[in-house]
Amino acid sequence: MARTVEKLSALAVTRASAPGYYNDGAGLYLQVAKAGTKSWIFRFRMGGKQREMGLGPLHTVSLAQARDKAKECRALLLEGTDPLEARNAVKLDAALERARTVTFDHCAEQYIAAHRGSWKNAKHAAQWESTIATYASPIIGELPVAAVDTALVVKVLQPIWQEKTETATRLRSRIENILDWATVSKFRTGENPARWRGHLDNLLADPNKVAKVAHHVALPWQDIGAFMIDLRQRAGSAARAVEFAILTAGRSGEVRGARWSEIDLDAAVWTVPAERMKAGREHRVPLSTDALALLRSLPAVGEHIFPGQRGDAPLSDMSLTAVLRRMERDKITVHGFRSTFRDWCAESVGNSFPREVCEHALAHSLPDKVEAAYRRGDLIEKRKVLMQVWSNYCLDKK
Repeated sequence: MARTVEKLSALAVTRASAPGYYNDGAGLYLQVAKAGTKSWIFRFRMGGKQREMGLGPLHTVSLAQARDKAKECRALLLEGTDPLEARNAVKLDAALERARTVTFDHCAEQYIAAHRGSWKNAKHAAQWESTIATYASPIIGELPVAAVDTALVVKVLQPIWQEKTETATRLRSRIENILDWATVSKFRTGENPARWRGHLDNLLADPNKVAKVAHHVALPWQDIGAFMIDLRQRAGSAARAVEFAILTAGRSGEVRGARWSEIDLDAAVWTVPAERMKAGREHRVPLSTDALALLRSLPAVGEHIFPGQRGDAPLSDMSLTAVLRRMERDKITVHGFRSTFRDWCAESVGNSFPREVCEHALAHSLPDKVEAAYRRGDLIEKRKVLMQVWSNYCLDKK
């Protein structure tokens, strides 16, 4: 009578060379690949579907060991358990056990390192590191990332949710991203305890109702003339940078990082490269006669137009703020001058500049996608007129 189990002998296993499957019985097969490699396969049916499970290569798993493994699989099937799922569960448990030594801080460091290259500037990465180190690390930093749950996330966020709502919402998003990274990296499982919709929104107040986002405080456009008179009496690179920011309606970071190589004095254009722009697109800024005069009055020492105390580095953000403080203008911000310019565009009697021209001057993306598609140019000729009129108004030139 033909044997139904243990059909293969050790000699037959050794001699098998033709590619294919050699049946040992009860679901166990020796597989010979076209390349000549040999391995053990366990075949079974589960839920009406045929499945295969690898039991290891012949050079590592002997015939006797393969039979023992197949027997264990059959025992699981008798209990109604899928042996493949059982093995995966064991692997997952082992991975989670290893993950217990992987801390939240370690995952945060790895996430920031992985994404640093895609962020626009070093300041963004520094903000990530600062918020995590200040608020999250003292509470969950040294804990295994797999142990971070909803209660711990709330413990991090709750103390600053009312007083520093904007910071807290950014922190929540950053924790969520880090925990997602940890899940994909197999350091934790399950739902993300830092997710907002349908989860933390039930435990924390709506941030839009807790506190309104504070916009950069702007100088009323009617007061810009008097301010410019005072500003022009101030000496120093930082004061000139503030003046240039006003005349060009540029962002503080764009102005502080400006390089001589970006300036075309003959064409009266400042070209800010894409990597230094918030929207990630190159921006041409038409320079008024007064903006050109300001540049020509500056010493061209080094690559930066507005160098800091170290000649090889630009001014710091605080150096521009310090100018406003010395002028006793603590309640306004450098960025707020962009709002001053925009308000002047919209409210000054006699101004008839189209909205898209004013928005281009601020390097804003048009919200209407259809309109933006038809406005592929940067309207620089019209913006030359706009910036000259603005400059004349700032310096009270008729």
